[in-house]
Amino acid sequence: MKKSALFVGYVLLITLPLLASWYFIAAPRDLMRELGSMLGILAFSMILSEFLLSGRIKSLSRKLGMDRTMRLHRIVGWLVLAFTLVHPFLYRATPTAGPRPWDATRQFSVTTDFSALASGVIAFVLIPAMVVLAIWRSQIDYRYETWRRLHGLLAAAIVLLLLDHTLSAGRYAADERIALLWQALAGIALLTLVYRYFWIPFSEARKPWSLSRVEPIAERQWLVELSPNGHSGIEYSAGQFAWIKIGKAALTLSENPFSIASAPASGNRLQFVIKELGDFTSTLSSLTPGTRAYVDGPYGSLLVEGRKEPGIALIAGGVGVAPMLGIAQQLRLTDDPRAVRVLYANRTESQIVPSDALASADTLYLLSQPPKDWAGEVGLIDQQLIQRSFTQQEFDTWLFVICGPIPMMNQVTAVLRSSGVSDTRMVVEQFNYD
Repeated sequence: MKKSALFVGYVLLITLPLLASWYFIAAPRDLMRELGSMLGILAFSMILSEFLLSGRIKSLSRKLGMDRTMRLHRIVGWLVLAFTLVHPFLYRATPTAGPRPWDATRQFSVTTDFSALASGVIAFVLIPAMVVLAIWRSQIDYRYETWRRLHGLLAAAIVLLLLDHTLSAGRYAADERIALLWQALAGIALLTLVYRYFWIPFSEARKPWSLSRVEPIAERQWLVELSPNGHSGIEYSAGQFAWIKIGKAALTLSENPFSIASAPASGNRLQFVIKELGDFTSTLSSLTPGTRAYVDGPYGSLLVEGRKEPGIALIAGGVGVAPMLGIAQQLRLTDDPRAVRVLYANRTESQIVPSDALASADTLYLLSQPPKDWAGEVGLIDQQLIQRSFTQQEFDTWLFVICGPIPMMNQVTAVLRSSGVSDTRMVVEQFNYD
């Protein structure tokens, strides 16, 4: 399915409750109150859609890419926050009495009776808290596993609170068909949590792995190899990534995503090149072979498989070389006839990851802080380097695969666009987890 079709389907999904409300209840009020209801409906439906975007659906990950999925997840989060903060201030409070503290025709959705609005008020407080904790997680500096638990609990609580608020105080949800739609969508969203936090770990437990190799291969970078224990492993494409747990129980939330640095054609063992950056990666030196591990994957769309371009450019910065190692090795092992050129940038020579696949390819090594006897390129992957590394014909026809630090990726994609490379011939994927 094309990305445009997926986007249209997503827009239809988040507007479905609003369109159904207008269709079944065609009695609009004045503009401000109608706008208040519209923002509230959209905020709730967008919150429910967030569960799909973050639910590790492999087909979405492969078609859209995890970076695009998570970028959309963040954008929608900001829109939800804005809609939520504006929503209640577009109504006029109206004092009422009786067992149902709003008028019988649902012309108003705000009441002076706090008990009728309590769930909405609590959600109004929790939604900004959830966004702040997610956006500024690294600045707040608390463990990723702690954040994941809190994020999941807050998300479930917000859905239940908003469902109660919608059914109790929403004008449009007075219609049984609309109420049923909200209940169905909320149920699907909550089931994605069950899938992510229970079903996936249960599936992992049935197919354990063993740590077969762990060794330093470059400055603060480790090679980690996992072997399937009693099963055939996973089917994946070169360039994809997986979530792994090492030395942890299958049901734990202590897992981390890393690019697969091995190639499918090399066997069923999985190799990862991991840089020491955070809580889990700082413990790599203490791991011992034979340790039980679990794998959830593959995910991602950093793929050259199925592409028809006559040449492939692999542009990597730092540990962004990990998926490139798998791609380069797969191309070599399958005798792929396409031309391959690699640009591999690091700060120092000690950070270069050794690889037979890169050594046998047309690889240009680049250092920003080279030693005195360095014979390779010096500096950053900038416009001058890129333009002298490829001909115009290659810019016009080749596939360009990019992975590395976000500033580097942004600069490289900008230079490639200015050189005539279309977005359809650039494969980029980034994610930022410990």
